Amino acid sequence: MVRIFTIPILAFCAALALVAADQKQPTPKSKGELEALQKMLGQQDPDARIKAAEDLLSKFADTDYKGLAFYVEAMSYQQKNDYDKMVVYGEQAIQADPKQYQAMLLLAQATAQRTREFDLDREEKLARAEKYAKDAMEIVKDLPKPNLQISDDQWAQAKREYLAQAHTALGNVAKARKNYDLAVTELKQSLDLGSDPIAMVQLAVVYDLQKKPDDALPLLEKVMAMTDVSASVKQFAQAEKVRATQLKAAGANPASSPPPPQVEIKKQ
Repeated sequence: MVRIFTIPILAFCAALALVAADQKQPTPKSKGELEALQKMLGQQDPDARIKAAEDLLSKFADTDYKGLAFYVEAMSYQQKNDYDKMVVYGEQAIQADPKQYQAMLLLAQATAQRTREFDLDREEKLARAEKYAKDAMEIVKDLPKPNLQISDDQWAQAKREYLAQAHTALGNVAKARKNYDLAVTELKQSLDLGSDPIAMVQLAVVYDLQKKPDDALPLLEKVMAMTDVSASVKQFAQAEKVRATQLKAAGANPASSPPPPQVEIKKQ
């Protein structure tokens, strides 16, 4: 299961950078800065994490980890369901570090999911989400191992997961544009790289929009059978399963087809 914005992966990647042998990697300039970084990455509560990130930025204005700190804040605000602040800090992360691909993926996913059909700035938002996803893909493709201690297989898997996230975002962009064939292609590519249940549910939604409930139902049943899936994801999968079942019973007749549920799925 691909986990996008979780503290364990964030801390893992940051810790690798902190001890990297490659001198081109960012490094703490003092013991105090290192301790501030460790404190920020060690917080599990989003409010405490935001405070620790702000402390790092205020006490160490010349830190090489501005992009990371802003990303931590953006991800924390996403956990708090504060979309506006998530966007503000995600954009600041990219401004501080133009290669902050984690912030790009966060913004791409959230923007694509939250864009609605009748938004006046709909195409502008979708274009922005598409660019974030594609930029992140280009960065990740050539991203070197941050530490020689990580195995080639581990690093290849991490990169596959990031690329899967980008394809999921592109699939959601295509779905919002009602280009369902492209959406299926992108979401399938995501699942070829990982087994994220959210991507499975989103692919099932697209199949239902194409009036293909027989393709949607196996995906939804697979998600429902998973033991490590959050309650919110299972709830959405169940709602979509009901819709797919109704579509199948109606013979996929558009006149009697229920609309897709407007639910934003979030990582836990």
